[in-house]
Amino acid sequence: MKKITTLFLLLVSITLFSQEITGDELLEKAINYHDPNDNWSTFSGEFFVLMETPKRSPRKSRIRINLPEQYFFLKAARDTIITEYAVHKTDCSFAINGNTNPSEVLKKKYSLNCERAKFMKNYYTYLYGLPMKLKDAGTIINQKVAKKTFKGKEYLVLKATYNKEVGKDTWYFYFDPKTYAMEVYQFFKDESKNDGEYILLLGLETINTIKMPKNRAWYYNKDNGYLGTDILSAKQ
Repeated sequence: MKKITTLFLLLVSITLFSQEITGDELLEKAINYHDPNDNWSTFSGEFFVLMETPKRSPRKSRIRINLPEQYFFLKAARDTIITEYAVHKTDCSFAINGNTNPSEVLKKKYSLNCERAKFMKNYYTYLYGLPMKLKDAGTIINQKVAKKTFKGKEYLVLKATYNKEVGKDTWYFYFDPKTYAMEVYQFFKDESKNDGEYILLLGLETINTIKMPKNRAWYYNKDNGYLGTDILSAKQ
């Protein structure tokens, strides 16, 4: 009888905990899973991403991020075109097929400019820095954690919005309720229109002790239309 009572109390405590966990607590547990050694704030490393999209050739990217030095580098190759972007603090540079002084025609055709370089820096740093990036200033974490079933699996779901200076989209992050691994995220520009996309995360790749999603498959929210898959690797 004592064992049954103990088991019952344990189950009740687990249930209450899952119901009462706050957004900040869930985020901390997710960060502890993905970045157990707290290395993201001093991250300095290199990784590779193969992007596969329907009806297009694969794009191979080499990415370097050095957060302490505020440095970012991207070299992307598709077919015969190789583009490079670099951002170091407030300075930026770009090139195409090794040409660091491309014509205005090439600049326009391939978006070779500082705005694009900074966009790519923010894009890759944000996505591969999740969920740690949700601690950044300007991020608003909803303290009410939802339970949702997505693609047949139940998740703990964290909602994040942003100060207007940071961003306008609404994001949802889906975490495994046992391990707190991030397995799905989803964003909307206007949730009432069911626009935006969801991203399915499969597998893990460890980069500088950080567990990053190995595969990221992108789909439209509105019709589940497939957009493409990013495949991460530590080596080329």
